[in-house]
Amino acid sequence: MSDKNKLPLAPAQDLVIPFQVEPLDVRGRAVQLGPMLNTILDRHNYPQPVARLLAEAITLTVLLGTTLKFDGKFILQTQTDGPVSMIVTDFRAPDSIRAYARYDKQAIEKAMQAEATDAPSLLGNGILAMTLDQGKHTQRYQGIVQLDGIGLEEVARLYFAQSEQIPTEIRLAVGEILIRQEGMEPLHAWTAGGVMLQFFPDNEDRMRQKDLHGGDGDPDKTEPQIDDAWLEARSLMKTIADVELTDVNLEPERLLYRLFHDHGVRAFEAIPVLDNCACSHEKVENMLAGLSVEEREQSIEKDSSGQPKILVTCEFCNQDYQFDPDIWN
Repeated sequence: MSDKNKLPLAPAQDLVIPFQVEPLDVRGRAVQLGPMLNTILDRHNYPQPVARLLAEAITLTVLLGTTLKFDGKFILQTQTDGPVSMIVTDFRAPDSIRAYARYDKQAIEKAMQAEATDAPSLLGNGILAMTLDQGKHTQRYQGIVQLDGIGLEEVARLYFAQSEQIPTEIRLAVGEILIRQEGMEPLHAWTAGGVMLQFFPDNEDRMRQKDLHGGDGDPDKTEPQIDDAWLEARSLMKTIADVELTDVNLEPERLLYRLFHDHGVRAFEAIPVLDNCACSHEKVENMLAGLSVEEREQSIEKDSSGQPKILVTCEFCNQDYQFDPDIWN
């Protein structure tokens, strides 16, 4: 997509807004993504359903990754049997993200014809892994959630319930902006937004949901007992419409005020989010140096003049790196 066909930058896009609502004992993050998101998606010319799903995964990763309080990485990865067989989103603290998706073109076309392009249909069955990597000399932490007919919002809720045991609510939405111009190509852009809310009362016992049995002779369980403050916060989150998350004219701060003005919401300094791949010529060369001689020989091809070369393309940013195979001889 050429620059002349891109929509103008909205001032509140590509920023994460941390916030806190003290009367409800909740804190969280709100984000709206625009130009950065379009840069990532435009590199690969994804089919519309794939772009939408990857945009949702990027939004979720940004919400989770910006909570890191150390110089490390948060990685979200799916491996499934669906038309989109793999998604990888990689956030490097404090502000850099990269992402890509693998998909079956024919399966995507069939899904579009059948109008089965929701997230559960595109992902199919498999797993989603969320990994925290704090760098060298530390152990990775990984949480795995089964993907079986659920979307990314529900995956995030399950992850926090199972792995972190923190009451968490997530809302995600992706939208398209299309402005038609007479005699010109239409302007097109993606926009995505999300809000993550977590319950952190001073008394940790309030975080625990207690199953209550019925009276004598009633073996059935009632609904779990939920703290009133968290119940209200969750109810407010459910009022968020998709268009509120994706409207470029509605800054995240204004959305937070709509939600929590009765209680008072405190927004903190915005965190910018950058499209910033971690690949480099040196890193790719070191990767190739770690291969066996046989593996490197299998990677050799010839350029237009007939000279041998090894060409490596970064799956994230599409950057090409070319090497002379003789440097390892």
